[in-house]
Amino acid sequence: MRLRYTRRALRQLLVILDNIERRSPQGAASIARRMEDAIAILKVQPNIGVATQRPGFRRFVLGPYPYVVLYQPVGAEIVIHSVRHASRKRRGW
Repeated sequence: MRLRYTRRALRQLLVILDNIERRSPQGAASIARRMEDAIAILKVQPNIGVATQRPGFRRFVLGPYPYVVLYQPVGAEIVIHSVRHASRKRRGW
């Protein structure tokens, strides 16, 4: 399986990490590693996330942090559509 991020998801991820880095560079590095590890799980277990109302889309919480990934398994690829803080209002999910 291959991971692919949409431009929107990459932008969201960078904003999240930039905001954290302003407060704690070490914290941002730690969270970035944890997010990377958690998202890598999707390559092995693409259906681990909870199915959403949108057909084919799933949602995965990047615990222990409150970030949620919206993704879609498509053939031999996982498409990451969105990365957001769990407290943010869902749009288009």
